Amino acid sequence: MSRYTDNPLIHRDRRLGEASSEWVRSFDTSALRPLIVCRGPIRKEAIDVFREMGMTEVGILLSEKDSIVYPNALAPELRQVPPEHVHRVPDYTGATKEEREERIQQIIGICRDAGYDSIFAGYGFMSEDADFVASIEDAGLRFIGPCSRTQRAAGKKDEAKRTALAEHVSVTPGVDDLTTRTLRAKYPDEAALREALRERRLAVPAADVSGDALYLAALQAARAAGQDLFSLEELGVQVQREVEALYLAHPGRRIRLKAIGGGGGKGQRILPAVPEGDEPLEKRVAKAAATAPEKAREVLLEVKATGIGDDKNMLLELNVEETRHNEIQLVGNGAWCVALGGRDCSLQMHEQKLLEVSITREGLESAIAAAREAGQEVKARALEVDHRTLMRMEEEGERFGRAVGLDSASTFECIVDGDRHYFMEVNTRIQVEHRVSELCYSLRFENPDDESDHFVVESLVEAMALLSLHKERLPRPSLVPRFGSAVESRLNATDDALAPHAGGSIIAWSDCCEWEIRDDQGISLHNPDTDTFMRYDLAGAYDSNIALLVTCGDDRDQSYERLSAILRACKLRGNNLATNLEFHYGLLSWFRSHDVWAKPSTRFVSAYLAQVGMLAEAAGNVDVTAAYARLCKEAKAAGDLAPATVDEILTLKQTLLQRPLQALLGHAHVFAGWLARFRHRFAIDGGGRFRWLDNPLEVLWDTYHYLNMEDWPGAPPAYVIWAHDEAMLRRGLDFYRALGDRLGGADYRAQREALASEQPPAGIDAALWSRIRSADRGHQLGLGLLAIAPLIGAECGFFELTVAEDLRCVVPERLHDPALQARMRKMLAPPPATRDGEIVAATGGMFYAQETPDSPPFIREGQHFDAGDPLYIIEVMKMFNRYPAPFAGTVDEVLIPHGQGVIVKKGQPLFKVTPDEQLVEEDPLERAARRHAFTSELLARAAAR
Repeated sequence: MSRYTDNPLIHRDRRLGEASSEWVRSFDTSALRPLIVCRGPIRKEAIDVFREMGMTEVGILLSEKDSIVYPNALAPELRQVPPEHVHRVPDYTGATKEEREERIQQIIGICRDAGYDSIFAGYGFMSEDADFVASIEDAGLRFIGPCSRTQRAAGKKDEAKRTALAEHVSVTPGVDDLTTRTLRAKYPDEAALREALRERRLAVPAADVSGDALYLAALQAARAAGQDLFSLEELGVQVQREVEALYLAHPGRRIRLKAIGGGGGKGQRILPAVPEGDEPLEKRVAKAAATAPEKAREVLLEVKATGIGDDKNMLLELNVEETRHNEIQLVGNGAWCVALGGRDCSLQMHEQKLLEVSITREGLESAIAAAREAGQEVKARALEVDHRTLMRMEEEGERFGRAVGLDSASTFECIVDGDRHYFMEVNTRIQVEHRVSELCYSLRFENPDDESDHFVVESLVEAMALLSLHKERLPRPSLVPRFGSAVESRLNATDDALAPHAGGSIIAWSDCCEWEIRDDQGISLHNPDTDTFMRYDLAGAYDSNIALLVTCGDDRDQSYERLSAILRACKLRGNNLATNLEFHYGLLSWFRSHDVWAKPSTRFVSAYLAQVGMLAEAAGNVDVTAAYARLCKEAKAAGDLAPATVDEILTLKQTLLQRPLQALLGHAHVFAGWLARFRHRFAIDGGGRFRWLDNPLEVLWDTYHYLNMEDWPGAPPAYVIWAHDEAMLRRGLDFYRALGDRLGGADYRAQREALASEQPPAGIDAALWSRIRSADRGHQLGLGLLAIAPLIGAECGFFELTVAEDLRCVVPERLHDPALQARMRKMLAPPPATRDGEIVAATGGMFYAQETPDSPPFIREGQHFDAGDPLYIIEVMKMFNRYPAPFAGTVDEVLIPHGQGVIVKKGQPLFKVTPDEQLVEEDPLERAARRHAFTSELLARAAAR
């Protein structure tokens, strides 16, 4: 399909037509006039769905910091909305509590002035702001999402955890009442607390209110009045006490700090486990917990909860190390609650999800049956564990939803450890990955008086709009299976180490493939006047997501196969553009080659990146051109063919062989996927000697396909196989197909055995056999070059990363080493070039010289710093990244004198410094000699049979 707007998977007429029954027509929503107050793919989706439901007056809120930046024309998706329905504000939420309250009133004012009767907030932070929702309700407007009562009961992580405990839902051990404990530590005497409330002119609870209820009431009264009853320092002291207690109660465990108002990976920090040592445990615990107050401040800073009157509560929980992240999609109307299966979101980095795949009872049952039929009993039992876990999570999710009166779409999130699961939080909004569930199930609403009278809802956004208007009247729906599996890749603006890459622009993007759903906020829409792609600037003001690439299939294998084909064909070109497209392609290839039902933990991606970084490091030590020259020299010396013939053949094959190998070695993530997908087509013994199990010409043909370098119409020559190379490759493949036929259908190994003998097989005369063997030598000549790729994988231990029979991902312990992970991230995304006397910005974004406006700068002129000391913070795509000193030295000059909220570019000098030790660069001759030695060693292994 040429445009995603033509996609029948997600676009249809959702109006309730005249042919419908009176009961069905009573649920019409076309009269709704919603204002969309969010950005990103969900905004475009909401515009489409609301239009398809018949709504004619749909408005959008456009922030001045919005990442939708088209330099030369109006964004195509905005053309769907009349200019009078596009409303501009400085920012969606505001930077402070006062600005946030001002923005809420501004949004309500826009609704009144323009005649909107409802608000849709997508999956932005406004969607989970209970005060925002309550203000909307108080203004007589509808909120297309969970009501304020549900937001307060389920949206705040501490309240949600208390509800879960009351509903007998499994929760992670830890502390959920930190602010209450802080206040109790400051005022252990309840009478003193009441006196403090009177002095501050705050509401004093009735005399019969005592214990935790008194302290909670005091905190609520203070927040309502915009006051704090304790300082950040006092909170930090209590955090340290609680962390020490958790360390002592659970030795060897790490502790996670989590803001109650965070989300999307924001507002979370993990404290390391207490180190081993000779000191007494109490001393080691005290040292490990000493960083807790600072980390707690970082958590609150990231969710903008450091202001006076902000809710500063946070959760302190045991970090479940080898955990998987599963979530259940819920829909409710306040009385009933329905679970639409689950999603596995374990593949993530920096707490940001990367790939999400559906988990359904039907899908698991089918996979269990297939495993048993294939004799894979261990796999079948492992899948049965997931099936039982899914049923428990669905049941608990529905019970929780009913307890909080869920009246829209939400997500019940859990961590899964073996056959156990723990409730983590509820996202009281639609999720980024919601399509994964709606492609697996639709909702069938039946007339209670006539089961044949019904209507079907396939979109969760549609369901949310329907519930906002008709929730009490809607009967509990039944689930109708659609596709057996669905999967989503988040295409983000990140470098190869998955760090945010702000800035850059997209100047071209290939059209959608068959079975592709591309949610990209309208970037792929062509200019409606010229039918050309419009350059799009990635401002990076909000988050790193560019698009959601989604597909589905009859089962998980097919959905992964389709997504892999989509990623293979997807082409983005731009200026200063970096995305995780190649990461997704390599990762998906890895899982397809092992088992799509593998169970990665949330630590898998960090380890996988370390392994890919090792591939990149080794690949950088290979000189492909020198390797090919050496092959030419050795082929001449072998004497199997005349030197002139060798020269002629290898000259003709040079680009055929070198271009795909250089493409592999130059793109580490693509290389990793190739090694995984092709690992069954070669063998490397314990001594490192290599042999092909398939004809390397066929491997080469399939490599061109894997790299999407086949000859496709209109492609620039740099991206595809060249015509003379393709003709030569086809001749070779035709030769071996004909030879196989002459040898009675012999496969590659049988052909090699026959060709090793000078004695011709039956039916072939000696002269023909001699020509066949000579042609074989010509066709095979130079193919040893391709063997370099698998040998690099073996050298790096790539094939040790695998999947066990019980579907556990087997990760070598070395890949969990933080030092190795940090070094390999730099290998995948080298830091910007710098001189000895400078420290430059590691990325573009908002520069901060200190942690908070009232904190001192991390570093001043004349101050000495050690390697690892914090130097600055850069906020990029709503994440605060603290950058440590790469070496020890002294600051000579601070180049950003007013460094609080200053925009900087990647590589921009920040400090003039004098290093303690001068940096010594590797001698170019030494590097060349090292590359030559490594390349020669690999070729020697390829030649040894």
